[in-house]
Amino acid sequence: MPRSPASDTESITPVSRRTVLKTGATLLLSCLGINDARAAQIIAVRVWPAADYTRVTLENDSKLNATHFLVKDPHRLVVEIEGLDLDPQLKSLVAKIQSNDPYIAQVRVGQNRPGVVRLVFDLKEEIRPQVFTLEPVGEYKHRLIFDLYPDIPVDPITQLLNDRAKSTIVPQAKTAPEEDKTPKLTRLVTIALDPGHGGEDPGAVGAGGSYEKNVVLSIAQRLKAKLEQQPNIRVMLTRDGDYFVPLHVRVQKARKVQADLFVSIHADAFVEPTARGSSVFALSEKGASSTAARWLANKENAADLIGGINIKSKHQHLASVLLDLSTTAQISDSLKLAKSVLGEIGNINRLHKAQVEQAGFAVLKAPDIPSILVETAFISNPEEEAKLTDNNYQDQMADALMKGIRRYLAKNPTLTRNKLT
Repeated sequence: MPRSPASDTESITPVSRRTVLKTGATLLLSCLGINDARAAQIIAVRVWPAADYTRVTLENDSKLNATHFLVKDPHRLVVEIEGLDLDPQLKSLVAKIQSNDPYIAQVRVGQNRPGVVRLVFDLKEEIRPQVFTLEPVGEYKHRLIFDLYPDIPVDPITQLLNDRAKSTIVPQAKTAPEEDKTPKLTRLVTIALDPGHGGEDPGAVGAGGSYEKNVVLSIAQRLKAKLEQQPNIRVMLTRDGDYFVPLHVRVQKARKVQADLFVSIHADAFVEPTARGSSVFALSEKGASSTAARWLANKENAADLIGGINIKSKHQHLASVLLDLSTTAQISDSLKLAKSVLGEIGNINRLHKAQVEQAGFAVLKAPDIPSILVETAFISNPEEEAKLTDNNYQDQMADALMKGIRRYLAKNPTLTRNKLT
């Protein structure tokens, strides 16, 4: 007698029933094209072109493995990324390459084989690539980074000389006819201005959506223009666009051009939106002058984590040695500069603290350059955010900084390096 469907079901043991269900589920997933090894999902694609280097960032929901190699005639960088399928987000990389990118002519993206995407960067010149991954930090998930450095690095001194050649040097006034017989040599002052953050690192973000990195770059550019109108002053920006510069590289750039002063410009943020006012900081060898100063220094020193540095880079050991050489004399001169600047910015904005503060800011650790960090205002305060994004306030702040620097130089003319024009 044929068995009923019910009797067939009853004859299946619990173990064999689970096997049947598992087999059926696997077959269903296979039919639907779903694989246990799910391809990583690209969250965002960003490109940061700059004269120093171009960075390409792929932000994704899991860690990616990538291999790369260079091809000549013409120069190309080929990258293969495992565990990835071609999707619209990744395809958008093609349109993000700008025609004025110093190093990338164009990029081609394709599915090389199942689960492997290939990127081919057509290059404008020979480059030294750094390809590395970053763990999730702050607002970012996993990141795969391609840093494309020129084979011959950009020289800060050459850039500075080119900038100086474009500007007109104001001649020294003649007070008596006999001075024509013996021309005077005038000391040349080099000032390094450091707009904080940049590129992958936006810095603080105001309630209205303003980015600290944009505000401070604008103030630094205004200050540069004002300083260069003064006789015998030349200015270097550690960054002149929206790209990330590691903290130790900012210091190295200033030392390479033999800067007399280093001024790092920021726009503060705090957990409470009521915090307000401008501040000036110098380095401390003996710990922070306040809990708030220590908190701020720790936050600023974390910029490398947000901006993303290649920890395998051979330059890191050099950086750690450099940043341990700070001297008492440098700190003493920094405090004098900070006091002059604080006195001027107090004329245009309320001061958060009436005195110069000190903490262990990594970016202030050039051993031979008086260095200060200026917090122009709290971008986390809605009222001050409105100021920081106002052209008039930015110009007033730049003017105050210029006056503070000039006052310091007038009182300390012998502290500048022995450069003559």
